[in-house]
Amino acid sequence: MKYKDDLDDAALLELIQRQTFRYFWDFAHPISKLARDRSDPRPSFDPEVVATGASGFGIMAIIVAVERGWISRTAATDRLLGIVHFLEKAQRHHGVFPHFMHGTTGATIPFSGKDDGGDIVETSYLCMGLLSARQYFARDTAKENKLRAKINALWQDVEWSWHTRGGAKALYWHWSPRYAWDIGLEIRGWNECLITYVLAASSPSHAIAADAYHRGWAEGAQFRNGKEFYGVCLPLGPDYGGPLCFAHYSFLGLDPRGLKDRYADYWEQNVNHTLINREHCIRNPGQFKGYGRDCWGLTASDDHLGYHAHDPAHDLGVISPTAALSSFPYTPEHSMRALRHFYYGLGSKIWSEYGFVDAFSETLDWCAPSHIGIDQGPIIVMIENYRSGLLWKLFMSCPEVQRSLRSLDFESPAIG
Repeated sequence: MKYKDDLDDAALLELIQRQTFRYFWDFAHPISKLARDRSDPRPSFDPEVVATGASGFGIMAIIVAVERGWISRTAATDRLLGIVHFLEKAQRHHGVFPHFMHGTTGATIPFSGKDDGGDIVETSYLCMGLLSARQYFARDTAKENKLRAKINALWQDVEWSWHTRGGAKALYWHWSPRYAWDIGLEIRGWNECLITYVLAASSPSHAIAADAYHRGWAEGAQFRNGKEFYGVCLPLGPDYGGPLCFAHYSFLGLDPRGLKDRYADYWEQNVNHTLINREHCIRNPGQFKGYGRDCWGLTASDDHLGYHAHDPAHDLGVISPTAALSSFPYTPEHSMRALRHFYYGLGSKIWSEYGFVDAFSETLDWCAPSHIGIDQGPIIVMIENYRSGLLWKLFMSCPEVQRSLRSLDFESPAIG
């Protein structure tokens, strides 16, 4: 695909954000307007599958598009009203949305054998986007008033406390109308789910107790770390940090700058996690082709074997552009170096109508044929947080979020 030469940093960031935004605007499902799970030319691709979490990220991307002047505020409001109207009619499970929905009917599409009901983590990503939109579209107009009212109703209907199974000390990820709690997956840290606990404690109608955060999330087997990897201390998480989405998904809205609790400084956590991930690619113990200072970033994405959570401890030689690009707030110089390499050095292979493809491996001479919504969204939003802090300001301005963070004993300059 043709690309532009000799762009300065600001122009290149704008181009990357805007092209990636097309995934959520032009490629959105034609009925629901939600984000399709993926774009994929293969026959097995089902264009009816929309993803709850990716749609939350897409809503945040629409806010960026209005702020940057790519679309009008009226067009965005109309699109979002269509989305929330569809969500009102879609199948929910105690107010909780499934991982996947049918984009025309709103019916649950099972994610796996017993995962055919509510997914509280994907719902938290959706709610993060909806609440950010509520804060942004705050004008006293008929359409924006209606949008905020609909968002509040959806938000208040989510029964977060249901996912404690009657008061257990942790949240459970899934509930099924047929299999109940058979999956039995407790949400314990450290991983991509911090936002789930923050929002569960924020609910004006179905809040969990702070004890679930401290005795559930913070007592995960891989929560505390404190060891050094490549000379960098990692406060939390599995050895080497895990996939970089841990530093992205929750922090599209949660502002990590100055965010602290009794367990960690979350800015330090995310910066150090990113530096460890990058340093692993520079040292390249697997001797994979292309790895280095210009080409780094391991996270959950497609690969030549399917879909896996890539990280330094599980490295298949696959680079995911979203990993470095969504890390712009943490490592701007390193991320810009990677961006210029991806665009100018590899653009003829990995740049497309919706931005960069999901992943690639120079060792295998392989490029993903697809984009994945949950990887595309963080590129737009985290670059914007680096440029202006827009989504951080919006989400952290939610009074429910501020009350939740105080109740969980967080400190943040954003807490009033």
